[in-house]
Amino acid sequence: MNERLPLASVALIAGAALANEILLTRFFAVIHWYHFAYMMISLALLGFGASGTLLALARRWLVDRYAPAFIANLVLFGLCALIGPLVALKIPFRAEELLWNPWQPLWLVAVYLVLSVPFFCAANAIGLALIAHQRCAGRIYAADLMGAGVGSLLILVALYVVAPEVALKLQAAAGFVAALVALAELRWRSHRWLAASVVGVMVALAVPSAWLRPEPGPYKSLSQALRVSGTQVIAERSSPLGRVSVIESPRVPLRHAPGLSLAATSEPPPQLGLFIDGDSMDAITAARDDPDRLEFLAATTSALAYRLASPRSVLVLGAGGGLEILRARQLGAARIDALEVNVQVARLLSTDYSDYTGQLVYQPGVALHVGEARGFLAANDNRYDLIQMSLTSGVGGGLSGLAEDYLLTVDALQLYYQHLTPNGFLSITRYAQVPPRDGLKLLATAIAALRASGVADPGSRLLMIRSWQTVTLLIKNGPATQTDILHLGEFCEPRSFDVSWFPGMRREQANRYNLLPQPWFYDGARALLGAERDEFIATYPFDIRPATDDRPYFQNFFRWSSFWEAWKAKGRGGMALLEAGYPVLAATVVQAVLAGVLLILTPLAILRRQPLASGSRRRVFLYFASIGLAFLFVEIVFLQKLLLFVQQPTMALALVLATFLIGAGAGSAWAGRGNSEGQTQRRLASAVVAVGVIGVLYSVAFDPLLALLSGWSVIARAVVAVLLMAPLAFFMGMPFPLALRELEEPLVPWAWGINGCASVVSPGLATLLAIDFGFTVVLWLALALYVAVPAWFPRTAVS
Repeated sequence: MNERLPLASVALIAGAALANEILLTRFFAVIHWYHFAYMMISLALLGFGASGTLLALARRWLVDRYAPAFIANLVLFGLCALIGPLVALKIPFRAEELLWNPWQPLWLVAVYLVLSVPFFCAANAIGLALIAHQRCAGRIYAADLMGAGVGSLLILVALYVVAPEVALKLQAAAGFVAALVALAELRWRSHRWLAASVVGVMVALAVPSAWLRPEPGPYKSLSQALRVSGTQVIAERSSPLGRVSVIESPRVPLRHAPGLSLAATSEPPPQLGLFIDGDSMDAITAARDDPDRLEFLAATTSALAYRLASPRSVLVLGAGGGLEILRARQLGAARIDALEVNVQVARLLSTDYSDYTGQLVYQPGVALHVGEARGFLAANDNRYDLIQMSLTSGVGGGLSGLAEDYLLTVDALQLYYQHLTPNGFLSITRYAQVPPRDGLKLLATAIAALRASGVADPGSRLLMIRSWQTVTLLIKNGPATQTDILHLGEFCEPRSFDVSWFPGMRREQANRYNLLPQPWFYDGARALLGAERDEFIATYPFDIRPATDDRPYFQNFFRWSSFWEAWKAKGRGGMALLEAGYPVLAATVVQAVLAGVLLILTPLAILRRQPLASGSRRRVFLYFASIGLAFLFVEIVFLQKLLLFVQQPTMALALVLATFLIGAGAGSAWAGRGNSEGQTQRRLASAVVAVGVIGVLYSVAFDPLLALLSGWSVIARAVVAVLLMAPLAFFMGMPFPLALRELEEPLVPWAWGINGCASVVSPGLATLLAIDFGFTVVLWLALALYVAVPAWFPRTAVS
């Protein structure tokens, strides 16, 4: 039989659905404090699970009307991809109020239900194609995965060219285009659906972009700054890395100088505010007129290293608005390398506001590089008298605790330390938190890094001070001397900075100016450097375990014990101590599990009435749930690994999604060859063995291999990354179609729903496991699930 397979339309709708998923994470990043990527992926996949339920309940009715039902869902996807964000933007969901406003969980559910509808429509179309062409399920599934992979690449490229709201219109139009393609593929003549599809494309492109534009929430820094009379946005740039906004405040001058001494006698010159996604405030400082106006740069905690060492060569990690470059020039550095990962920010400094900053990045000895810190250092042997980590991020904790940060891990600090000259300094400044969390976790991570570098007495190489606002930690490539300690005191005393640690420090020397109930920073430093270190970390109210590349959640400080204490004291201000990220993610996982159970049990209750092979339901459940969990577990693990490998988050995301989806699609297509049960069993066994062997090999050798290749060019690293991941992705794509084509027809939509529901739970569950146990554990769990699936193969051959 020569079936008319809708391969192109399935690929188009799969690509549009994945593009929608990526776009929604950008929308959430702009509107809220966190991109909610894992929760968005999870609840978007809920649409796929719900589709399985619908297909199970109405399978016969829909199959009898296959062509119109298939095309109707493509048109509905395009329509809902436009309407969903419009409705969601009107829902008063505020992520920062989620734990104490009883309405916010309901608004969150409402937002996700609205935004999940396009995925529900896309899944209906793909599921219908799988049911109607069951004997060609491998080819349909391959088109689905390959289309999704290509879509992930295209949307990331598009986001460098157009704003997210424009990209949203384009991917909605893709749904209507898929309907037009389906009309041709299925050779189905319907003037009504043809007209609806054409009109849909025109409407999608004609909708005003301003209607779909996401705006920062009212509590974000940019929103607060714009409340000042006369303040306005004067420049804006957008990319997958974020929306960059520059503001000017002529009536109430902006003053941004983190860690500035309260005893300072000078103030910053005119500044422009710089924001990423409406937060992470930085400043572009005018430096072309009066050099005396830059004296304030010496009166912040970040200037300590310049007082101790007079460094000649400086590496700035995170150029931002250029404040640290100015500081290095003002305080005598002769050679300055400044790194900025966001090309849009780098262009603002080097072109748009070059004159405003006095041609800062073109001054003698200054070099601005676009790239990520670890990749830059791995690619050269340069050593520096000072490596300065710019304070460009906000206070840790809260929803930001879910964000990975590979710049502040044990492995990263070791790399920085290796690039210091003898007696050089690594200087890291963070916003202070009370009770201490961020500062002590930084100290614990630094101690672990020094010990891993072979330093027997880490305390002899550490210096820490704090102001009312910031904490600065210095790590010296050599023991701190008495001269260092003398200069430390001379720097801190006139500026009313508190000393938190130096070798030989006494407790009474701490907590003198910016008074705390106890000298918590000193006590914490002493405990972390002492024999009771492990007990102190285990019993501390917040999670201050050293961050590592395997657990890169530096800003996560959540502990359940502290959560309940803060919750009980919420009427007395305890809510300020809540670390919201982890419990919000945990609640989402629980919600996803409950929704998944309902979606699976509902069709199961109906399927019980049908004569099916004994034990088939249990096998179908175990088989498709396992591969649904395991596939995304592996994908998420390699996304984290690739963040380090290519040193570019957007490229890492594109490479992982495209490689795994296209590779799995190729594996699925290859698995569809041949029909005998013996061939199916042999191919499944081969695929599982291959996944297990490659996965075990990569769990041991992948990271060392990446370290060896880290000095290569980005393009070369990207090619190697694809070549490494492609074989694993290929074999991971085989188990789903191999089992699907062997199922009795009533079980096909249920298997589709089970796989979707397992995928709903997988991203959030993988993140929770990684926060507590690391990504290596997540990978091993995924491999164990793959190894187990042959035992659960549903041997219910189609009659």
